[in-house]
Amino acid sequence: MKKTILTLSIALVLVIISCRTIPITGRHTINFIPDSQALPMAFSQYKDFLNNHTLSEDKNKTAEIKEVGKNISQAVDKFMRANNMVSEADHYRWEFNLVEEETINAWCMPGGKVVFYTGILPLCANKDGIAAVMGHEIAHAFAKHGQERMSQGLVAQFGGMAVALGTNNQPEKTKQLWQMAYGISSQVGMLKYSRVHETEADKLGMVFMIMAGYKPEEAVQVWIRMSQLGGKQPPEFLSTHPSHETRIANLTAYIPEAKRIAAKYK
Repeated sequence: MKKTILTLSIALVLVIISCRTIPITGRHTINFIPDSQALPMAFSQYKDFLNNHTLSEDKNKTAEIKEVGKNISQAVDKFMRANNMVSEADHYRWEFNLVEEETINAWCMPGGKVVFYTGILPLCANKDGIAAVMGHEIAHAFAKHGQERMSQGLVAQFGGMAVALGTNNQPEKTKQLWQMAYGISSQVGMLKYSRVHETEADKLGMVFMIMAGYKPEEAVQVWIRMSQLGGKQPPEFLSTHPSHETRIANLTAYIPEAKRIAAKYK
């Protein structure tokens, strides 16, 4: 029992000292992983990825990705420097690449390393659509969602240790029951956090794309086009992403607020 209390106490202290608030959304979060640890690892992985994948030879599309990425990253940099985040802004090393692959995807690593796959370009359809996806991915890096998930993983490990220690003297079936219950609740909890991150990135990304001069309405159209692809989605509570319908409704409702916030920085 003493070991259990000690483990939980350590986890609680880590949570308290690592709390931060995400600008714009105001969401409270935890992050144990500093930029000094996360960014060098992300930059190295990004370099390895590019060494093992083929960059697009379409010069016009590549230039378009780099142009939109530059415009939105400059908007983010402007926002950060206007909100006492100068040190964090200085850590970013923005880079934008278009990879030749049919996968419908794009992503951004901590520190601003972005990849678009050529497969997502038809869904983007135009520069504003590219900006919607770009803003969303850059928002993940801005909000440090990757580092937050790593921190959540550490908390989950502490929780698992506490369960193991707390049931150490219990019958084997009792231990298995508690550990299974913890594992299920932990997994579903992490899925919920993933959906929170996606929704937050949608909102932040919309603000940033407006600041960069792009039309936020196109973010809604991107998800309408995505929904028209078909394919069965898992129940939303067991998915890492909100449903297409949820995203479309949320983005549509958020446009006036996003415009209001972005207007402060034009």
